[in-house]
Order: sequence, then structure tokens, then C-alpha cells
Amino acid sequence: MTADDLPDVLALEPVLFPEESWSEDAYREELSDLSGTRHYVVIEDDDGRFAGWAGLAAVGDQADVLTIGVRPESQGRGFGTRLLTALLGEAAARGCPEVFLDVRADNDRARRLYERFGFTQVGIRKRYYQPSGVDAIVMVRDARRSGVPAGQEVGT
Repeated sequence: MTADDLPDVLALEPVLFPEESWSEDAYREELSDLSGTRHYVVIEDDDGRFAGWAGLAAVGDQADVLTIGVRPESQGRGFGTRLLTALLGEAAARGCPEVFLDVRADNDRARRLYERFGFTQVGIRKRYYQPSGVDAIVMVRDARRSGVPAGQEVGT
């Protein structure tokens, strides 16, 4: 992902994350990551249209999925799976067997996706998402324990 992708990302942020949208400044800061801990990817549909994006932070032997967004009309077509696969592959390439993420407690579709990849719930952040007050489910995938190679999903 580059700064050239920001208009597409920023157009979808309020659609996908209406109460917790990231700002342009936040994305620019992420993309200018001087420490080299960030990795962002985009995906296009078969017609070459922007379909989604995802981001990862990786420090030491631990990584965190920061965001995954897929254009509403492209959802259910495997783009989220491909984006998550790319992030897990990057985490593995950086030597991070543990990958964490936060997911809204009311986002069942995303939770099912993460569970297919071997993520398990390890905690809850009460009222984490603001201003909505929705809890965040903290999930982790440890490739050393899950038996699932990085970038491989379970049960599909």
C-alpha cells in the first residue's frame, strides 16, 4: 500500500468503520513508518478495482493485525481471506509466530474468518471501540501451537 491508495482507503473507512475511522494523518504516519515495523497491502478485484486493504505491525517475535477492510460489494468473495493470508505470511517472514488482533464483539463475520485461521480468544477489552462503546475481543494465533503454517487457513 502506498500514499496513492489512500483516496480509496479513506473513502471506505467511514463506510466500513463509521464510528472508529482512521484519519488520513493516521494512515500517512503508518505508511511513513521509519522503524520498519509496519506492512500494508491492498487487493484489487478481477476488474482491477480497489477491493480492500490490510495492515500489520511486527516487533520482535510478535505481530498485530491492525486493520482489514474490504469494499462492501466485494465481501464474501475471499478478499478478506487473501488479505489475512498475506499478513500472516509477512508475520512469518519476519519471524513472528504470534499474531494478535482486536475484533469488534459484534463482528461475527470477521471473528469466524479469524477462527478459521486458528485465532483463539484470549481476552476482552471492555468498551474499547469509541464512541460506540463496543467491546473488543482480543485474539491470538500462535503458529508454534496451532499446527497451522503461517498464511494457511483451517477448515475451508
